[in-house]
Amino acid sequence: MNPLSIICHGIVLLTLLVATQAQAVEILHWDRKPLPVDLPVGSERVIVLDRNVRVGLPREIASVDTLRVQSAAGAIYLKANKPFDTQRVRIQDVETNEVVLFDLTAKESGASDEEIQVVFPDGGSADASDSASADSSSSGKADRQAGEATQAHTPVPVVLTRYAAQSLYAPTRTLEPVQGINRVAMRLPERMPSLLPSLPVTATPMAAWKFNGWVVTAVRLLNRDPSRAFELDPRWLQGDLYSATFMHPTLGQRGSVRDTTTAFIVTRGQPLAQALPLSDLADGGVSASFEEGIRVGGDS
Repeated sequence: MNPLSIICHGIVLLTLLVATQAQAVEILHWDRKPLPVDLPVGSERVIVLDRNVRVGLPREIASVDTLRVQSAAGAIYLKANKPFDTQRVRIQDVETNEVVLFDLTAKESGASDEEIQVVFPDGGSADASDSASADSSSSGKADRQAGEATQAHTPVPVVLTRYAAQSLYAPTRTLEPVQGINRVAMRLPERMPSLLPSLPVTATPMAAWKFNGWVVTAVRLLNRDPSRAFELDPRWLQGDLYSATFMHPTLGQRGSVRDTTTAFIVTRGQPLAQALPLSDLADGGVSASFEEGIRVGGDS
């Protein structure tokens, strides 16, 4: 074998090795026993469940300064910003109400950042993918109907709100574009305290879409009160808003699986940044648009 051939073989072997390492996945089997997960401080780790879930954090790690939790397309993204001892976290399937328990521990060293795939005893992880594929045609049909309904004078806010909810909480592979709807930059602060000033709620912008002069903005709402739950009423929202839809009618006390929900806020002729009370826009830096939010599920 000549030197050039040896080099080529070495490159191929190295490429395969790197690809194998990049695609490494840790498999965890849910058998009703808490699943131990170590998190590397400062690095993100992904847990794939292929399910629409809510995340319930214990009070000890419920701050973004300790643990950042985001979710999209059936995956949970965890980033520990400081080390912490083992804490039990509840992940609840919003469709079946099944609860999966994780024992999370954040470590300065010795924790892997490999992706984790959770396998359920009924084959739920694999079946979920098959089910999503089977439902793809019906989901696509629904999206096409939404586009047709818009042309048939169905209210644009309804179509926009439905599309935004599906974009955030339906599997990406099942979402088909609706002609004329485009993702837009939000230009919003990271927190909007005057949006719901009467409640101890943290409002965080997630993403925005525009269509024919209308804009819908998804805003994550987190209850900061560990002792009280609240009914949600769109009339409590402050600003020059056209309409608002909540994923859930109530917001549970902090630390519960229902302490987070999403509001889809529609504005007409202007983005939410221009419709908010001026105090919000004067409160700090502008956040970048991001897709991931706590995945809460539900129907719009």
